[in-house]
Amino acid sequence: MNSYETVFILTPVLSEDQAKEAVQKYESDLASFGGKLKHSENWGLKKMAYPIQKKTTGFYFMFDFEAEGTVIADLELAMKRDERIMRFLTVKMDQHHAAYAEKRRKKMGAAVAPVEA
Repeated sequence: MNSYETVFILTPVLSEDQAKEAVQKYESDLASFGGKLKHSENWGLKKMAYPIQKKTTGFYFMFDFEAEGTVIADLELAMKRDERIMRFLTVKMDQHHAAYAEKRRKKMGAAVAPVEA
């Protein structure tokens, strides 16, 4: 199993509840594809550097998970088909990236809640 990090931007026309519902859908999709979610962060509504689909803000979310390489294709296909997602990026984390992410989470402390299994 490899470690991955996916950051995605949801359209700002969604309500907070609709955004949470979309995130929960992808958390359950990830589990159904065979991945194990280690950490999830809600970065909130942020202004983007440039407009995407004529929108200048978006809801940012980040998943830190472990999965086989085939899971990424399934997850990204689901994201491509979803109108609510404007952009996403998945990166494979090496040991240094994973260690830094863990250190950053510990430094942030209570501000970021871990995912409960």
